[in-house]
Amino acid sequence: MKELSKLMGYRSDVRVVDATLRDGGLVNDFYFTDEFVKDLYHTNLKTGVDYMEFGYKAAKDMFDVDKFGKWKFCNDEDIREIVGDNNTNLKIAVMADVGRCNYKTDIVNRSESPIDLIRVATYLHTIPTAVEMIEDAANKGYEVTCNIMAISNAQEGDLREALDVLGKSPVNVFYIVDSYGSLYPEQIARIADVYCEFAEKYGKKVGMHAHNNLQLAFANTIEAVGDGVDWLDGTYAAMGRGAGNCAMELLLGFLKNPKYNVYPAIQFVEKHMKKLQAEGTVWGYDLQYLMTGLLNQHPRTAIQFTKEGRTDYSEYYKEIEAQV
Repeated sequence: MKELSKLMGYRSDVRVVDATLRDGGLVNDFYFTDEFVKDLYHTNLKTGVDYMEFGYKAAKDMFDVDKFGKWKFCNDEDIREIVGDNNTNLKIAVMADVGRCNYKTDIVNRSESPIDLIRVATYLHTIPTAVEMIEDAANKGYEVTCNIMAISNAQEGDLREALDVLGKSPVNVFYIVDSYGSLYPEQIARIADVYCEFAEKYGKKVGMHAHNNLQLAFANTIEAVGDGVDWLDGTYAAMGRGAGNCAMELLLGFLKNPKYNVYPAIQFVEKHMKKLQAEGTVWGYDLQYLMTGLLNQHPRTAIQFTKEGRTDYSEYYKEIEAQV
């Protein structure tokens, strides 16, 4: 059993990342009002969150700018309209997906940008390109993380090889990403041991990004904390693709660090997140997401099930089970 001190003790190395705009943007095509984004920024300042992820640096020649809100593309000038010079302790992050961004041109030198952190998202088979992106971002002066997606489908040998390659790059943080929300705390513990082994070898940090298909996003996140993972993702009211993520208000309430304050998070959820849900924006745990989590499948079919307003859960389960 994990030592209680590892879960309940003060950890100065912990960093909390707010992914509400980015992962939550996958729910509403990134159409957030400026009021929402400004309030989110100021809430993160009040709660003591360390990084605020604004969205993606998506390629405009791949995605129609008329079909998405501006946080799909995160123009520097749009970020500046929210944060100004950002003379605060809160750092600004964006995600760059391998194969879905023009990173060489759309990500400028850090000295010219309000962005502090580039989060490179990759699958195992695209690690070589991810390394190129990491090196480009580091050379431009950014902090860099690498989010290895869909690791619940990965063989440990392949994961070790990828972490060894990444360890030799200038990346700052390796991220455990439970893309399908299919992992249990015992599995997170074993995976975290592998990540931490390579992090220690190469002088890196480890992060955790959880999804809530099995209602374990928070449990898996605090499991990771006890296993030595320092960078923790959360979203307000757990807003995120499909079943959503680890709820920020749960995470802030758990962390025993005087810099974090859960009360402004509660205020933000009351003012904005409940309103989004009342207006019809849908995310969060439901049976269809449970099923894809149990079967270790991408939630795209469950998302379509939700959009179509289907309620024939048993029939849906038979459909996706046949694909295993």
